[in-house]
Amino acid sequence: MSLEVDHLTGGYTQIPVLKDLTFTVPDQTVVGLIGLNGAGKSTTIKHIIGILTPQKGQIRLNQVTLEQAPETYRKALAFVPETPILYPTLTLREHIELTIMAYDLDTKQAWQKAGDLLARFRLAKRLDWFPANFSKGMQQKVMIVCAFIVPAQLYIIDEPFTGLDPLAIRDLLAVIKQQKARGASVLMSTHVLATAQQYADQFILLNAGKIQAQGTLTQLAQQFNVENGSLDQIYFKMIGEAQS
Repeated sequence: MSLEVDHLTGGYTQIPVLKDLTFTVPDQTVVGLIGLNGAGKSTTIKHIIGILTPQKGQIRLNQVTLEQAPETYRKALAFVPETPILYPTLTLREHIELTIMAYDLDTKQAWQKAGDLLARFRLAKRLDWFPANFSKGMQQKVMIVCAFIVPAQLYIIDEPFTGLDPLAIRDLLAVIKQQKARGASVLMSTHVLATAQQYADQFILLNAGKIQAQGTLTQLAQQFNVENGSLDQIYFKMIGEAQS
């Protein structure tokens, strides 16, 4: 089991945003984290990557917590944030070199992976560009390249399709499929339900900081009595029931 979240309660203040979340992200599995703005998706991710500390509960990655083994925990995951976070004085090449140093990667192997990803995302001729020269979509591609040169066990991707053109979305989904085949797992927060339905194996439906439902599409359809329903239909049924 790659990621285990056990009775997580937490948030930014003493008043919890997240209320008793329990879920897993198994190896070789893409899990879609689905919810409205303010449902708790990004807060959940911030707890998993260690920006926020749980008020209650525990998060384990490959059977260890961040407190038990900080370096082991952090090296086992890679993160693509919703908003690109780049250093204005570093080129694309230097961002890749910084990632290699941060994760203590083999330089030759990491640059081989980077070369493949740079070609896939059409950035190979942009290595000496600074972030100011990149569009938002290109900045997002830089974050994707830096994350996926890491041989992580868990990739966490927050709203991955924001700012990406259709070709880049196709390329990102292909990379996710490759990593899943390698044995990695992916936790993907997204509003694009049709794409999530097509590429995720399981779903976690969040509402007001609580897990309203989780499971495969078939299991969710049965739970909400939506025969052969799409993720959109299931989600809207859930919201309707939660508000009634």
